[in-house]
Amino acid sequence: MSRLPGLDLLRAIAIVWVMFFHAAGQGLGSPWMPMSQFGWMGVDLFFALSGYLIGWQVLRPLSEGRRLDFKDFYLRRALRVLPAFWTVLALYLLWPAFRERPGLESGWQFFSFTLNLLIDYERNKAFSHAWSLCVEEHFYLLFPLLAIALTRRPALWKGVAAVIALALAGIALRAWVWNGLDDNANHWVERIYYPTWMRLDGLLFGVALAALRAYRPRAWAAMMRRSGWLALAGVAVLAAAMWISRERLGFAASVFGFPLISLAMALVVAAGASEQRWTGRLRIPGAGWLAAASFSLYLVHKGMFALMAGAFGEALDARPLLAFCAYAAAALAGGALLHYSVERPFLRLRDGLIRSRRATSPTASEAAAA
Repeated sequence: MSRLPGLDLLRAIAIVWVMFFHAAGQGLGSPWMPMSQFGWMGVDLFFALSGYLIGWQVLRPLSEGRRLDFKDFYLRRALRVLPAFWTVLALYLLWPAFRERPGLESGWQFFSFTLNLLIDYERNKAFSHAWSLCVEEHFYLLFPLLAIALTRRPALWKGVAAVIALALAGIALRAWVWNGLDDNANHWVERIYYPTWMRLDGLLFGVALAALRAYRPRAWAAMMRRSGWLALAGVAVLAAAMWISRERLGFAASVFGFPLISLAMALVVAAGASEQRWTGRLRIPGAGWLAAASFSLYLVHKGMFALMAGAFGEALDARPLLAFCAYAAAALAGGALLHYSVERPFLRLRDGLIRSRRATSPTASEAAAA
């Protein structure tokens, strides 16, 4: 799948939104504070994008009667994620000044991608934003296997039933867990916000888009012709989700907020995926670079803030806007350094290995870039 400006724009919005949210969480006041309040929703946008892109990469060959090349798929995922992640993890483990909070979970939780399931959030908040990477890794591991099982005898009703069943199961599970929670917000993070089984909505809705494109191309094409309405509907649903999520730890937000947010994100992702309409071709200067470097930016931005706070904290304390600008500049610089020195070289290595495999194994299935 070639890069689409519309999807790149959404990825850029997602990373900037998350950075605004974490900046506010670090006490950095700014004129954009109302925008920062809901910046955690940027992760849900990332999930919807991943669900769609990875879903298409997996479902496209299956819908065409070809086998899924597991080696190709997992090689792509490993070289896309692990080098940059391990580099930043090494910084957190070996350089305490890079930690935005003193407490850090044991390295094995990061290496095993179980941080989001086992974290003691009250004591160990450093690099806690790796929780979303754990969710993504679980998705990468399990989804191809489930997709093959579900598509051996593809039927529309099976796909629709699976989406509805998983969404309803998530709602029921969050309601049950929420009713057993105390007033400690850290426990809400550990039991509602971080666990993989609580956060499947965005990935699920993204996969549903990919399935529609793969197995119902006419319906997908008709939907793409109405991408402007999809974008408008996504914004409207997102506004409703924000209203419900005003009390983020409350019952409505915890139980119904995530699927509503995910529906909104899926609608805007569908709009951004249109190759002919303006929603998929909209270009904003800088968005393409932010999208390409978004993974590196996500990994380092809190650590770069910690370095800035340690070096210039007293000078910036009374200057919130200056502090925010310094944080943003440091995060962009750190993200660029990681992107160009680690992420991109390994992506080039990945592409070279994939080309080599295809040259020596003509039957290897084609995989879309992601």
